[in-house]
Amino acid sequence: MILQHRKKLNILLGLTIAGALIVQSFNIQQPKPKKLVNIKVFPATATYQEVDHAMDQFKVDLGVKCNYCHAPEKDNPRKNDMPSDANPVKEIARDMIRMTNEMNQKYIASIKRSDSDTTKIQMITCNTCHRGVPKPFGKPLPAPPPPPPGQGPNQGPKPNGTVGK
Repeated sequence: MILQHRKKLNILLGLTIAGALIVQSFNIQQPKPKKLVNIKVFPATATYQEVDHAMDQFKVDLGVKCNYCHAPEKDNPRKNDMPSDANPVKEIARDMIRMTNEMNQKYIASIKRSDSDTTKIQMITCNTCHRGVPKPFGKPLPAPPPPPPGQGPNQGPKPNGTVGK
């Protein structure tokens, strides 16, 4: 009887070791996370995946591809040199990111809400203005027409119909 238990225990031990070795042989090593270089507007703690996700969102919001902001590599112009600052559009993009962050932190975050308000406040994003195109829609307002002759500032008709000061 003890011999039978020992035999079963040895078989079980052998199967356990074989199973562990099989599982270990299929264990794929996780690649080291990609190192971010020349990151100026994202937090220092940002991961590659977070920055990559943000870049994907910028591409959608502006309707562009990576080469809109990133310069080509010198050795292989078909690839983008992500850390390079050679493309001036990249600095414009950084300024726009700073502007958007500032508006969200200064103005949107300060909107008073009650504790019971569950409405999600819409944050400002690139898409708020760009709507899928590199240059935002809209034109600046034209300058107002000059006042008629003899009617400078404070000389136009008053609500009571009189003219002058």
